[in-house]
Amino acid sequence: MKQEFTISLFSEDHIGILNQITIILTRRQINIESITASESAVKGVQLLTLVVKTTPDMVRKVAKQMEKLVDVLKVFVHTSDEIIYQEIALYKVTTKGLMSGNVIDHLVRNQHARVLEVSPEYIIIEKTGHKSEIAELLNQLEPYGVLQFVRSGRVAITKQVKELNSYLKEMDEANRFAPEEIETYNKN
Repeated sequence: MKQEFTISLFSEDHIGILNQITIILTRRQINIESITASESAVKGVQLLTLVVKTTPDMVRKVAKQMEKLVDVLKVFVHTSDEIIYQEIALYKVTTKGLMSGNVIDHLVRNQHARVLEVSPEYIIIEKTGHKSEIAELLNQLEPYGVLQFVRSGRVAITKQVKELNSYLKEMDEANRFAPEEIETYNKN
C-alpha cells in the first residue's frame, strides 16, 4: 500500500546530483510530490528534501540506490509522524475583493496567516503550514479573486536524536581503520 514518505538526502555540493536522483525515481515510476534544496547544518553539505508516495519496500530500495551515488553522504527516510515539517505559500488576492467588510482580518487571524504587502490592486498573504492548511486558505480566498498562488516544497526536521554530524564522524572513523578493523567496528 502506498503512503507518503519524506526523504532527506545529504550530499556534497556538486552539480548533477538532482538529475541522478530523479533518474532513480523515474526508473521506479515514483513521482516527486515536493522537493526542497538548501544548505544543511554541516558546512559544505547540501540537503535535499523530497516527498514521495510509494510503498515502504520501494522507498527502502530507492534510498539504498541513492546512498550508492558518489556525492551522497547519507539518506534518511521518514514518515510524517517522525518529522516536524512545514510548507510556505504566498497568495496574491485582489484588494477590492478582500477589503469588503472585515474579510481579510477574519481570514488572516483564523488561518494564522500574515499580510506581507498591500497595494491598491492586490494584497499578498503568507501562510505557513501543512499542505491541507494551505489548500484550505486557498479555497477560502478564491471567491475574492486569487491572482497568483505559489507553494514551496516541504521543509522538515527529524524528531530523531542522532543527527548527520554523528553519522559523518562514524564514517570518518570507519575510514581511518584498516579493512580488518572495519569489520570489528561495524559489529559494535
